[in-house]
Amino acid sequence: MTCAQSDIGEDAFLGGRLRLYQPLSGHRAGHDAMLLAAATPGGPGDRIVDFGAGVGAAGLAVATRIDDIDLVLIERDETLAGLARRNALLNRLAARVCVLDITAEADAFASAGLGPDSADGVLMNPPFNDAVRHRPSPDQGRRAAHVADPSTLDIWTHAARRMLKSGGALSLIWRSDGLAEVLGALGRGFGGIAIRPVHPDPHRPAIRILVRAIKGSRAPLRLCPGLMLSNEMGQPDKEAQEALAGGEALAFAHAGKGGFQ
Repeated sequence: MTCAQSDIGEDAFLGGRLRLYQPLSGHRAGHDAMLLAAATPGGPGDRIVDFGAGVGAAGLAVATRIDDIDLVLIERDETLAGLARRNALLNRLAARVCVLDITAEADAFASAGLGPDSADGVLMNPPFNDAVRHRPSPDQGRRAAHVADPSTLDIWTHAARRMLKSGGALSLIWRSDGLAEVLGALGRGFGGIAIRPVHPDPHRPAIRILVRAIKGSRAPLRLCPGLMLSNEMGQPDKEAQEALAGGEALAFAHAGKGGFQ
């Protein structure tokens, strides 16, 4: 993927506190990235790793909310990785950007300084559309960001499990009809799984699920109250609005490292 300067735009997130350069076409960061960031726990000094970071939207949003984290952005596309570096500088946030494919072997991660048991938190928004059920976009960047093969979630989850310290938290966002796939992928090595369905409003089914899982935990699964993007009156829901503004972490049933509930 290559982008000329004229193909790049600047967008504001978190109520204007986070500004991002991103391509004008193809996959573009939006609400999913900001909700994922709000679902990610952590504290000062924690190493937080963003898998498939793109232009750095979710990871940089976490760094905007939590001071002094050790943020690592992993992205396989060199052009997007370059934009992630520019975005970190633009927002005066410290972040290390690694050009690396999540499907790479463990030694490739170790060579990048990302060995086993080295992260306090991992967040990820993997490609989650099934190519059989969803017509792939003709745009190469959008297709790579959205379309998964049957092994994608298992591979990404395995990489997160390997990198996380015991007690570290994995945060992810996925399509709501893929809940069984998520639980299957988290079945080995994770517990304390907490799920928050994300609904457009109180009258419609969930469109996304936000999931937090703790490496090595034996705590039972909990289904948390749904997050409504809009309330009964069609106005932005207060909790969702605060999450999208980056002011507060989203509440979950289990605390991860850093003490968020």
